[in-house]
Amino acid sequence: MTDTNPAPPETRLEARLDRWTRKQAILLAALCLMAGIAGGWLIRASQRPAVSKSAKIVGPAAMETASASAAPTPARLKEMADAQVAPLLDKLKTDPGNPDLLAGIGNVYYDAQQYPIAIDYYTHALQARPADAGVRTDLGTALWFVGKPDEAIREFDRALADAPNNPNTLFNRGLVKWKGKKDGAGALADWEKLLATNPKYDGKDKVEQLIAEVKMNSAVGPGLKAK
Repeated sequence: MTDTNPAPPETRLEARLDRWTRKQAILLAALCLMAGIAGGWLIRASQRPAVSKSAKIVGPAAMETASASAAPTPARLKEMADAQVAPLLDKLKTDPGNPDLLAGIGNVYYDAQQYPIAIDYYTHALQARPADAGVRTDLGTALWFVGKPDEAIREFDRALADAPNNPNTLFNRGLVKWKGKKDGAGALADWEKLLATNPKYDGKDKVEQLIAEVKMNSAVGPGLKAK
């Protein structure tokens, strides 16, 4: 996936997680991967905060560790996310309006499926930097996951007002229109625009698959043009 928004310098969000054990870091990374699969194809658009090297290792050994562990409860996921954001929270005390820190904390809670907490941090990040289309897209996606498709679409609309061709926003808005509002024509319009304006999009095959599926299963039949 290619993020169209300039990624904040990694030094802004450098989080030293020395208090984390290697097993905890690997397990959360693997759990976040599984959470993304469980959540479907929706994409988180903004950048994850920097973490220790051990937390970035997700290979066969990591997956084996995760699969050998009991399925995590929401409370356990929150506990692990709380541990990961602790260094960022310490920095936030001295720079409470920093949008990169706020969005980074939101990203950790998003990946741990703690969507209401993520929504709160994304909202505060956007108060400081309202035109950040990546963070606003993540806010919209988190709202979808808590059962608020209309609010999600409003956030996607606003993100696209600032970045009209943002591929991640177009991708996610299309999915919410289709899955949440049964709006196949609207979904097709978003995905066709995504492909037209981002011809080198990393997820092109996925988008084309979704377009074909909508045309086969929605009222917008094969060969019909979306609105």
